Amino acid sequence: MKILLTGATGLIGSHLAELLESKGFEVAILTRGVGAGCKYDSYLWNPVTGTIDENAFKEVDYVVHLAGTNIMAKRWTDQRKAEIITSRTLSTKLLVKTIKTNKIPLKGFISASAIGYYGSFTSDKVFEEDSPAHSDFLSESCRLWEAASDSLNDLDIRKVHIRIGVVLAKQGGALEQLVRPVALGLGAALGSGKQYMPWVHIDDLSNMFLETIENSKLEGAYNGVAPESATNNAFTKQLAKTLNKPFWLPNVPSFIIKLLLGEMSTVVLDGSRVSAHKIISTGFRFKYNTLREALKDLLQ
Repeated sequence: MKILLTGATGLIGSHLAELLESKGFEVAILTRGVGAGCKYDSYLWNPVTGTIDENAFKEVDYVVHLAGTNIMAKRWTDQRKAEIITSRTLSTKLLVKTIKTNKIPLKGFISASAIGYYGSFTSDKVFEEDSPAHSDFLSESCRLWEAASDSLNDLDIRKVHIRIGVVLAKQGGALEQLVRPVALGLGAALGSGKQYMPWVHIDDLSNMFLETIENSKLEGAYNGVAPESATNNAFTKQLAKTLNKPFWLPNVPSFIIKLLLGEMSTVVLDGSRVSAHKIISTGFRFKYNTLREALKDLLQ
């Protein structure tokens, strides 16, 4: 079985490509620049110019679409926010157009999304997949991202969106940034510390994407988060405990984070609980159900 993967050089994509290959899948990737030494069949595309090598789709069974600009790489100017949205929508629309124009007989189109779909605000509400999108920038970008594949609905192609939370991995991603101050004995909660941080271990997330390929009953949106919820305060405290470091400093004031990050600060200062019940109800089993288990595996 052949999988065409976008975003294969990113944190999630690189892990998923390795997993798919280990399971016997043939992996091909779409990339904006074919680098020397890439072990996967690589094909060029450019969502901005609308160009794509249609040979990439030969004998492909599933498209797994992970490409999208990192939302935390730069401050959110109007231009940057436009880039974040277009990197997701243009790439998705180009894939969909190519699939429809060439009548590619896909078995499934599986796309990343994010828990930002539910909005950036702190509350005790537990969001499930049928909760509506909020009205802020992140929720709108996620809504448009998912909607970009809607024209596949009139084809016999199974469609899945994984709304991803904070991905924890040994190298790269959020954990690498969170570990630094704690490792120096300077760990502290951010803002109120009451905001939730829906997280997921990279291995569980990769296996979730694998499950969407292997289980033909999975369709629609699924939250890519672990079963256990953790506030920023609880997360930082557990991180310090795992690293055997003190956790005694007062919370970092919100205004400092807002000065440093601007509007982007809402990503770290706000957050609500997100449910993993739907994916669990399909029979999927997490390897790392608790934050303690996940951090122990990644840091010890």
